[in-house]
Amino acid sequence: MRNFGSRMYVRIYATLLACIVLAVLMFGYIHFWFAPPRHMPRNATMAVMLLLLMIAIVIAAGAYPVVRRITRRLEQLQGSVQAWGRGDLGARVDVHGADEVAQLAASFNDSAARIEALVGAQKSLLANASHELRSPLARIRMAVELLQDSASPAIRQELARNISELDQLIDEVLLASRLDAVPQEHAAIEEVELTGIVAEECARVGAVLDGVAGAVQGDATLLRRMVRNLLENARRHGGEAEVSVMLASAGGGTMLEICDRGPGVPAAERERIFEPFYRLPGASEKAGGVGLGLSLVRQIARRHGGEVECLPNGEHGACFRVTLPSGGQPSA
Repeated sequence: MRNFGSRMYVRIYATLLACIVLAVLMFGYIHFWFAPPRHMPRNATMAVMLLLLMIAIVIAAGAYPVVRRITRRLEQLQGSVQAWGRGDLGARVDVHGADEVAQLAASFNDSAARIEALVGAQKSLLANASHELRSPLARIRMAVELLQDSASPAIRQELARNISELDQLIDEVLLASRLDAVPQEHAAIEEVELTGIVAEECARVGAVLDGVAGAVQGDATLLRRMVRNLLENARRHGGEAEVSVMLASAGGGTMLEICDRGPGVPAAERERIFEPFYRLPGASEKAGGVGLGLSLVRQIARRHGGEVECLPNGEHGACFRVTLPSGGQPSA
């Protein structure tokens, strides 16, 4: 929370009070300069002082509601801007009056509505385009099947790899667009036994699981996709080396750690690899992957109130550590 003394209304009100006190002192000084106290009865001097003090108190008391009303509206505007910056594109400000603060709030609302509409249109276009790509992809796959006998094994293998990569790209783009389009409050929430999901996915790729953890609250399908993407990433970059998986309850939450023995990730790139479509310098497209897997992992982890980070695995390899709240509600 911000320091009370740093609030705008405190500074404005303190400045106003300082001006009032300065005006009273100047008035008193001028008054007594031209009418020295020795020429005035003592009671009259006290009466003037009390009158000046009462005037200062009345002005200060009357000014406070005005100052506080203006700054409270600015604080509401600040709160809405911060909420909008955190990703709540539906955040708006109540507009009161017709002064400069009201005009600023109206301008913010208009700009936020336009940007929300543009982002919504972009998400809809992306989702629809990805969905429509399914039909031509199915036709291409059928045509490749019909060419099996006339094409060389190398060509068939390359075509199959390209189709598989395109299919994966469409699937992950669709999932990313759905995660953006469906608000957190409308997501399916249930108690999920994460240990079972991790064990099943480890058996699918031949990884070794060590440890167990309690249940978490969330979407079982999304959590399974998160684990699968991490395991496939580890298998892709770790080569034939064994992928180790550790699952544990720690710090009031659940920790999942998946480590490989591949070339590792440079320290400067450990955040960038979670960006959509980002590839490490020198990475070959033939290695597989479409650049969305780790981005989806972070998106799913944060949707469940958790986080994912990339850590070194000794001298060689990388570890991806996911932390999730145990039994708690996912964050909005």
